[in-house]
Amino acid sequence: MKKLLLSCLAVGTFAFAEVYTQSDRIEDMQKMAEAMKKIQTGFFYNNPDSVNAGAETLKAAIFKIKLTVKDTNDKNVYEKWLTTNASLTRRTQVKVEEYCDVISERFSDGNKKQALQVYNKIASECIKCHVSPYFTYNK
Repeated sequence: MKKLLLSCLAVGTFAFAEVYTQSDRIEDMQKMAEAMKKIQTGFFYNNPDSVNAGAETLKAAIFKIKLTVKDTNDKNVYEKWLTTNASLTRRTQVKVEEYCDVISERFSDGNKKQALQVYNKIASECIKCHVSPYFTYNK
């Protein structure tokens, strides 16, 4: 009886699990772009609240990025290896989170040039991912 109950519970859980799609990924990327824009606006208007809000939004959005169903169901082993580069994704997520904390701290301390340098590091991390061989707009 317990096995039947557990198996029904497991099937129900997997049946209602949310699937991460390409449109979800695009939406999350757009949130990250808006957060970067908010940080930049804070720099131009000397507004620490805008910088901090953008940094917090970016930190929240970066960890929503994950593999899509298409990425995980690819039959070609080489293509799957390229598209499931989890180590690059995780490393980028951790670095961006750290950089967001540093931007908020430096900008609040009045070190605006250092905050801008860290902002450029975040942009560099974004570009690293987007120019890697596994990233394409056609997926």
